[in-house]
This record gives sequence, structure tokens and C-alpha cells, in this order.
Amino acid sequence: MNLSPRFRFYQNVCTQSYSYVWWNWDRWEREIDWMALHGINMALAFTGQEAIWQRVYLSLGLNQSEIDEYFTGPAFLAWNRMGNLHTWAGPLPLSWHLKQLYLQYRILERMRTLGMLTVLPAFSGHIPRGILRVFPRVNVTRLGSWSHFDCTFSCAYLLSPEDPMFQVIGTLFLKELIKEFGTDHVYSADTFNEMRPLSSDPAYLSQVSAAVFRSMTGADPSALWLMQGWLFQHQPDFWQPAQVRALLQGVPLGRMVVLDLFAESKPVYSWTESFYGQPFIWCMLQNFGGNHGLFGTVESINQGPFKARGFPNSTMVGIGLTPEGIEQNDVMYELMTDLGWCKEPLNLQQWVASYATQRYGATNAQATEAWQRLLQSVYNCSGVCVNHNHSPLVHRPSLRMNMELWYNQSDVYEAWRLLLSSAKELGTSSTFNYDLADVTRQAMQQLVSDYYQEIKQAFQSHMLARLLTAGGVLVYDLLPELDNLLASDWRFLLGRWLEDARSTATSDREAELYDLNARNQLTLWGPSGNILDYANKQLGGLVLDYYGVRWSLFVSTLVECLNTGTPFHQNQFNQAVFQVERGFIYNGKRYPTKAVGNTLEIVTKIFLKYYPSAMKRGHLRSM
Repeated sequence: MNLSPRFRFYQNVCTQSYSYVWWNWDRWEREIDWMALHGINMALAFTGQEAIWQRVYLSLGLNQSEIDEYFTGPAFLAWNRMGNLHTWAGPLPLSWHLKQLYLQYRILERMRTLGMLTVLPAFSGHIPRGILRVFPRVNVTRLGSWSHFDCTFSCAYLLSPEDPMFQVIGTLFLKELIKEFGTDHVYSADTFNEMRPLSSDPAYLSQVSAAVFRSMTGADPSALWLMQGWLFQHQPDFWQPAQVRALLQGVPLGRMVVLDLFAESKPVYSWTESFYGQPFIWCMLQNFGGNHGLFGTVESINQGPFKARGFPNSTMVGIGLTPEGIEQNDVMYELMTDLGWCKEPLNLQQWVASYATQRYGATNAQATEAWQRLLQSVYNCSGVCVNHNHSPLVHRPSLRMNMELWYNQSDVYEAWRLLLSSAKELGTSSTFNYDLADVTRQAMQQLVSDYYQEIKQAFQSHMLARLLTAGGVLVYDLLPELDNLLASDWRFLLGRWLEDARSTATSDREAELYDLNARNQLTLWGPSGNILDYANKQLGGLVLDYYGVRWSLFVSTLVECLNTGTPFHQNQFNQAVFQVERGFIYNGKRYPTKAVGNTLEIVTKIFLKYYPSAMKRGHLRSM
């Protein structure tokens, strides 16, 4: 059975914020070309939509200050579009709208020239508060707060599907969008992303989806609705079979395509009779928040699409890549796109051997063995795997940190040794140098957990000398060495992320706003650490000035507790460390945008220093 799916889909609504937010045309062009080379034929085209919304809101009678109050800053627009957030880190400058519009013209032209179906945004029912001033009799309800935000920045207003204004706004927006950008007749809208509907009555849920679809067909009679199926597995207590069926069947069969967004870990098609007849796309989510950290579910991906295709009365019409953030774990995206052309699951060990050769432009036995080890360990999480990097390295320190691993640490240490030993032959390859840095980073991430364990045990056993030794190594050697390593490869630079944000600005004031957006998303994710470290990254500059400073405060706090005989209070520490975290966002420091140092020399130095004891620890922890 050949998969050869009708649709090969790419992108996630969150990727727009976690990865693409500061991209210029050169970077977009590279990505679209990558998509074409990997057979992608359907993708989101969400850029510039706020410019169209602004036009629509002004024509409805809202004033500029009401619109400014509604839009979030650029790094949080993905959640503004889904009704999760408003206002935070805004407002959007006029220059932002103009630049994004210009980008969107080029994105659409390139995608369409290369034969891709572009998916445009549609109205999902969320409205700015200003609509209530202009249309006081409109029937709206206020949804509850989202995640750890209160109503200052969340609690969206949702227009009732029966209210005539639902069709007026939805159709007006889509007509304006089509007039501006043309259309391939596919539209995306998510009304209840991570938000509980007001009623579980199937009739109400059918009404909502029928209203969303009607506002699409009012502007484009040929409309096809592409919907994320994330909500069904995110709140399964609410989305029972009757509720799922009602929402899906409010739209004529075949006029909606559902993205089974997290199918490698939590497929929805299998408990909804293949989405009750609506076509679906089997998607690999793979990444949350754009976190670094080696991770994959290769066996699940190798088998899953074929199982879904062979499911009784299957309505599967494609495969998709739906990571929240990109630019890590390239191997997983290569595997998933290769599977789109296969008749049956691949022999993964053979596949990864040819992957290593293609990636480095030469065959090397040690590099091949390194990749085979990685594939059967860190890239082979099974069961329900959620790739949030929960390593102590990238989280606020406490005495109760998550150190669970789904693989044997010593496999990563051995792959590290094998890759380093092939450097003489492969060292001129840019992709090899990236992988060597990345695997070394993973090994050091593991070592951070080991030193954390020692720090915790020393504190709990009241052994001050051991605490000082382990804490000293972590804070004064391991973390600075990791920062040096990351600073040696341009793909791991905090400075690039921040400079990309600043270079989007047209004034110093805008540059400060974008800098705040870029730093906040990586760290506090909200004004008070609302979704703290969700979008953590391991970047040169960030490791030293954010994670390193936190760990330093933690170790010195524990030392002080032992010296004074007082217990460690997490709440007090959280208050103190919040000032450190916030301090990073406002430190005003400009970080390098060019790599410094020789990656191979830095890796060799770290390897000689840490590998011998790492292997011992690795064997001990995996026993």
C-alpha cells in the first residue's frame, strides 16, 4: 500500500510565532524551497493577516486605540489569532503591518509558483472588546482565562454563532483577504483551541462549526475548512464522541479536513471512527515551543501513517509536519517527508546510514554508527511522548526537578565519542559541525542533571563540601563551557534571534518593543512567568546570562541555608529568582551575531574533561 498522499502538509499555527516571527524574505524563500524539495504541497500562509483585520475593524467603526489594545506583540500573535491572548507585548506598529503585507505577497507567489495550496486564515468568532462599543446589542460571551493568564490579557469575547454579525464580520474579512491575496480555497480557523466551549450540547457545537463554515462560503462558495484537531486530545474530558461528532458534522462531509496534529503520540482518528467521515491528515507534531534537545519517535512515525491508512473506513488523505518550532532534530523531518513516498515502513537502520552519508557528503563508519545509536535511543521514544525539554538545565531550579529520560544516557555519550572521532574526515562539512555541537550540547545537558542530583543529595545530607564542589563545577565550568560551545556555531546564537527582531524595526522605540518580545518569549512567556520556560532554547548568551545566573543563585541559596541551618523555601527563592529572570529581559545587552571560537577545538576540550566520568555516570544511571 503506497502512502502517496494527496496532501503533504507543513506548519503549525504556533510556528508562526516560535520560529518565523522575525524572518525576512531571504529566510522565507529558503524555507519554501526546502518545502518544495521535500514534496510539501499544502502550507499555512498566515503572514500579514493583522493588516487586513485592522482594515476590517476600522471599516466596522472601531478606533485605532481599540485595535491597538487588542493585538498582541509580534512574538505572541499565534495566540492572539486563536483567541487565547490579547494586548500582551503590543501594540503592533503600522510599519509591522506594511512589512508583513509585503512579505505575504512574496510568500504566496513563491508557494503558488511551486505548486503548493496556500491555506489562508478565516474568522473563528473571537472579537476585540471595541466591537461591543460599536454594536452594543451584539450577542457575545466571554470565555474563561487561558493557561496561567488572567483576564487582563486573556478571556476572549466570542460572538454567538446565531448573531447576524458573525456572518457580517467573517465574510467581510475573507472577502477583503481574497481581494488582497487571491485564494486556493483552503481556510483555517480554530474556535476552541485549548479553551472550553460554553456548552457541551451537541446542537450548540454543530451550530458553531456551521457558522464558521458559512462565513467562509459567504465569501468563497468553494471553501474547504482545514481545522487543527489538537482540541480533541487536549481536553478529552470535554470532547467525548458525541461532542466531537457534533462539531465535525456541522460541516458537510468532505468540506473540512482535520489535522490529526499529534498523531505520533496521541492519535484522534482511532477513537473517532476516522473523524466520523471527515477527511484527515496524519501529522507528526515532534516539537513544542521550539525547544532544543534531541528527541524523536521514529518507530511510531515509521508505522503510524500506514496503520492509519489501513484503519477500517479510513478517511486519511495526507501526512503532515506540524512542529510548534523548527530548526532542531532535522533527522525527524527528513524521515517523515521520506515516508510520504513509501509503500511500507522503512528499515530504519539502513535509512539512517544513507541519511548520514547524504548529510555529510561522505560515508564514514563511525558517523553511521553514531546515528544508528542515536536513532535507537534518544530518537526512539515510545508510548505517549511529549517533547517538552524538561531538563533541569532549562527550568527554574528547585529540589523537585524532573530528570526522567526515555533512553539510555550512555548511548548519547557513545555517539558523541564516535562523531568526534570522525571529525578528521568530516570536519569540513557544515552539517557535521552543527551535529557535533548539538550532540555535545545533549551530552552536557545530561551532565547538568547529574550535577544537579549531586547538589540536591549533598544539600539533603548536609554535606557542605560536596555541595560546594558539585555546585562549583556546574556554575563555574560546565555552564560556561556549554555557553562557549553554543557561541561557536551561528545556529546557536541568542544574538541572531535578538538581532533579527531588532532589524524588523523602523525606529529605536520599535526595536525596544521587538527586543522585549523576543526575550520574553524565550523566558518568562508573559509578564510574570505565566508560561515560564515553555519556549526554552539553548543558545550562546542565554545559557550564561539566564540559566547560569539562576543556577548560581540556587547553589548560593542552598549553601547559605546549610551555613545558617535554615530550610530552603521554594516560594522565597521563586521571588528572588524572578528578579534575575526579569533582569535578563531588561539587561540592555547586545549579544554577538557572529560565531566565536572553533567548535571542534571546544568540543575536544569538553570531551577530554567530561567524557570519562560521564560514561561512568551514564552506566550507573541507566542500570
